[in-house]
Amino acid sequence: MSTTAASVYEWNDLPWKTIEQRVFKLQKRIYRASRRGDQPTVHKLQRLLMKSWSTKCVAVRKVTQDNQGKKTAGVDGVKALTPPQRQHLVQTLQLTEQALPTRRVWIPKPNSTEKRPLGIPTIRTRAEQTLVKLALEPEWEAQFEPTAMASEQAAHAMMRLKRSSPPSSRSRNTSWTPIWPNALIESITKPS
Repeated sequence: MSTTAASVYEWNDLPWKTIEQRVFKLQKRIYRASRRGDQPTVHKLQRLLMKSWSTKCVAVRKVTQDNQGKKTAGVDGVKALTPPQRQHLVQTLQLTEQALPTRRVWIPKPNSTEKRPLGIPTIRTRAEQTLVKLALEPEWEAQFEPTAMASEQAAHAMMRLKRSSPPSSRSRNTSWTPIWPNALIESITKPS
């Protein structure tokens, strides 16, 4: 959907399901290209995703409507955006300009009288960060998925090991030896 077609819709009347499906399809293409190891395609698709009107809409929506800190003002003092302001932000959202400085707030540390600094970026900067996150996340998810799968397999192996734990102390059998089935040993030692 082009920017001119976007101005036909009001913010509240945008076809969000279709927009999110477009973003997801591009993210899925990035994920698949990353799994294949095709870096030029990954970078091309990431640039395409960051320039996409649909992705900009999703980023602005996350920052201004979905996130927990949506009404937190940055250094510019803007707390919330009206629907026309959100549409304007989508149309002007680019990564070329330099981010505004963050607003520094001191918040108390848990279980302590000390305070720690918290930097709060402006809504525009948060939207830019979300835009980049939407583009980078599929690539890195594809990179770290095998690690996640390996740790999941190790967790299942540990559960199987715990099931073969010694009998309770009330039992008369004091000479317990663990049973190590071949499948358990292979699942622990098998490289991923």
